[in-house]
Amino acid sequence: MDFKITVLKVLFLCFTGFTAAAVDAIAGGGGLINLPAIMAAGVPPHFALGTNKFSSSFGAITSAYTFIRSEKVFIPLMKYTVPCTLAGSVIGVLTALRIDQSFLQMIILVLVFAIAIYTIVKKDFGNEDKFNGLTRGNIVQGCIFAFSLGFYDGFFGPGTGSFLIFLFIKIYGFDFTIAAGNSKVLNFVSNVTSLVMFAVNGKIYYMLGIPIGLAMVAGARTGSKIAIKKGAKVIKPIFVAIALVLTLKLLFDII
Repeated sequence: MDFKITVLKVLFLCFTGFTAAAVDAIAGGGGLINLPAIMAAGVPPHFALGTNKFSSSFGAITSAYTFIRSEKVFIPLMKYTVPCTLAGSVIGVLTALRIDQSFLQMIILVLVFAIAIYTIVKKDFGNEDKFNGLTRGNIVQGCIFAFSLGFYDGFFGPGTGSFLIFLFIKIYGFDFTIAAGNSKVLNFVSNVTSLVMFAVNGKIYYMLGIPIGLAMVAGARTGSKIAIKKGAKVIKPIFVAIALVLTLKLLFDII
């Protein structure tokens, strides 16, 4: 691989990794920061994708663990949704190796923009925990969206965390903090699944991924603590901002 590592590049990528992990822990969307930064440093695309998944997994497990310890994850639901996310991620990665991803961009663009507008218009969205328990119906819905977003994360990726947060609020009535905690667990599962697939294919630059990953651990801890402490009043505006930025990025990619 024709890539020269320098101290300046490592410091730059550690800083962007810290920032990405903090933002991702709060509202999702860290990949909008970390992956472009790795590519801007000169890492070839396939290695950039693999290295991003490797380093992001450090942040994902830290966020998930922090939310679980703070009892902001509804564990009974996870036993249904985690296996579905795992299966979806495996199929998504395998599909990505065979199918052009570009046709998904317009659909995702519309969905992400609609989520942002809905969250802005519906003032009380995610402000309070309105969860009334598990039913056969909402378990089935959860399994379907967990599988679908696991597939999406393995196949394409951008905005997975934001979609998860939105659906946990919409389907179960969780507030933003509980929704973020649950989303981090599923995000971790899909990240690690993708990571294994990239590792098997030798597409990870570990000398760069390890320092970025350690910086992302610190960023994830910082972001998770902010989200848990401040709740919806800090998560909601960042969530909307991430959704709008993702909309602009997808629009730019299409144009």
